[in-house]
Amino acid sequence: MFIPLHDHNGLEYVRRQYVTWGLIALNVLVFLFVQKGGLSEPAMQASSLSYGLIPAVLFDLRDLAPNLVVFPEKASLVSYAFVHGSWMHLGGNMLFLWVFGDNVEDAMGHFRFLVFYLLCAAAAGFAHALLDPASTIPLIGASGAVAGVIGAYLVLHPHVRVWVLALGRVPLRLPASWVLLAWIGFQLVMALGYGEEGVAWWAHVAGAAAGAALVVVMRRRGVPLFDRAG
Repeated sequence: MFIPLHDHNGLEYVRRQYVTWGLIALNVLVFLFVQKGGLSEPAMQASSLSYGLIPAVLFDLRDLAPNLVVFPEKASLVSYAFVHGSWMHLGGNMLFLWVFGDNVEDAMGHFRFLVFYLLCAAAAGFAHALLDPASTIPLIGASGAVAGVIGAYLVLHPHVRVWVLALGRVPLRLPASWVLLAWIGFQLVMALGYGEEGVAWWAHVAGAAAGAALVVVMRRRGVPLFDRAG
């Protein structure tokens, strides 16, 4: 797989990607907050149950223990996307958001990009929950929301060149369409039964699909799709 490093794609409408920076900072702060008791297994489980998306709880099939309730169950459609189980989990998601989020934010504007990000998180989480509504395993991580950013970037800028590390070590400069379609294709193959259990592959696929659809209606007036001239 490809690890994105940098894209050669400047901003046209906003001076700085403040929402992208803010989302990264918030994810880091939440990680530090929920892990304040250390990276012990009990602390991990408690934070995942309190802030994660549990399908059976979302659909009122099960109840959380009162001491674990922090938000209303419907709020978990968003809160889960700000909780990560490890620094590697957090870092991987934030790297993709760092590389691709700025141009999607540029295409939408700050406020609409924030709404877009949260909608992608909710769509990914809801799709995951629908596939197994009785599950009591919490879903955590920004992967679904970041997948939405990936889907939107693919629709906006498929021809932009992106520096990546192929196989984790070989630097290459490739069209974004190659990199992002490979990522989405991998998620789909894994979702169809070839991936390890415990990874929400369908949430990633649903997030990417939601992002690709939402960017069409949420982009600024006049912003072209597929790198076409306006």
